[in-house]
Amino acid sequence: MSLEFISLERIHYIAHQYGYWAIFLGILLENLGFPLPGETLTLVGGFLAGSNELSYWLVLSDATAGAFLGGTCGYWIGRIGGWSLLVRLLGVFKISEARIINAKKQFSENAFKAIFFGRFFALLRVFAAPLAGIVEISFTRFMVYNLAGAATWASVMVSLAFFAGRVISLEQLITWVSQFAILALFILLVLIFAPLWFKSHQTDQYGSED
Repeated sequence: MSLEFISLERIHYIAHQYGYWAIFLGILLENLGFPLPGETLTLVGGFLAGSNELSYWLVLSDATAGAFLGGTCGYWIGRIGGWSLLVRLLGVFKISEARIINAKKQFSENAFKAIFFGRFFALLRVFAAPLAGIVEISFTRFMVYNLAGAATWASVMVSLAFFAGRVISLEQLITWVSQFAILALFILLVLIFAPLWFKSHQTDQYGSED
């Protein structure tokens, strides 16, 4: 997810002017947390491929490589210094280290799902890899899921723009994809936190009855 401070016309110009490098660096830097429209650049690249201005396979390769390398760098950022930084950051919000350790355990149990599917969710695309490094999951297994997730995400985004861009406007396509990513994130957060709230509410209720 990026800060949309760059107009679609400007993004289209950058993708057209710098081609494959713009797509590769855009999604790479977005995966590292920079507020750049990497996903939008990927969609524009697929759109340009659909109009025969770029090669479909090179756009797909660039998007996959950028997402894969961005995820790999994110993993090592989390692995090397992420835990101490996370503890200090959450400590500001009065969250104890015991709770953080419990959250770490819960994420570890679902880390590989987050790595693979996280690319389709706003924000999670940026944070899944560093979190995987923080919880110190196997780097070998991370690489497998990271590559699979990057290739799947890139294939869907590039192919969607390549084919759908012929029947709907690029602006409408990007709007729909962005809305889907935000909606998917909202649903995911509800699925995660609603059971926790319900469980906590039940505990408080039964505890007060005792």
